Amino acid sequence: MDFRSSDTVVGPQSTDLLPASAAMAVKVVIVGGFGVGKTTLVGSVSEIRPLTTEETMTQAGADVDDVAGVERKTSTTVAMDFGRISISDELVLYVFGTPGQERFWFLWNGLFEGALGAVVLVDTRRLEVSFDVIGRLEERGVPFVVAANTFPESPTYPTEELRAALDLPPEVPIVACDARTRESSRDVLMALMRYLYNLSAPPAR
Repeated sequence: MDFRSSDTVVGPQSTDLLPASAAMAVKVVIVGGFGVGKTTLVGSVSEIRPLTTEETMTQAGADVDDVAGVERKTSTTVAMDFGRISISDELVLYVFGTPGQERFWFLWNGLFEGALGAVVLVDTRRLEVSFDVIGRLEERGVPFVVAANTFPESPTYPTEELRAALDLPPEVPIVACDARTRESSRDVLMALMRYLYNLSAPPAR
């Protein structure tokens, strides 16, 4: 019988280790409808190897997953995505991406445990897939920002038109985003952190 020696066990790479200077860690969640780019954003912004739980889409899910507008999508997140980014020498963000299909939304309870806020990623070609997502965040009282992801041939709307279409209050930030690039995805997370900071700041006298 062949037993593998403990010498062959592969541990984390040095780049995956938490920086020694880190003094605070904040959990945030990336949410959105099916196929809006959540896995792409987590993967592009993460400074460590991202954890993904993507599985190949099969015919078995054809009757329950609405693929209108994303017909070429061949895989989907079935549990979560996870990444990490250092905002400064002392502040680290743990970034969790949620599944987009409604049949996996029962996982939200665990993913939102301890989260300070969320990013709602939207596709301007399919804004309707974000309505229920935003409603669930509002029911939970989770502060969030909205990021309009850039897709080829996706229409661009003025911020106030997007706000009206998504029925958002005036204080919720809306930012543009290209989830494929680290800089743009990082800017989205920074917008969320600024919003959370403003919410926690004492009112001006």
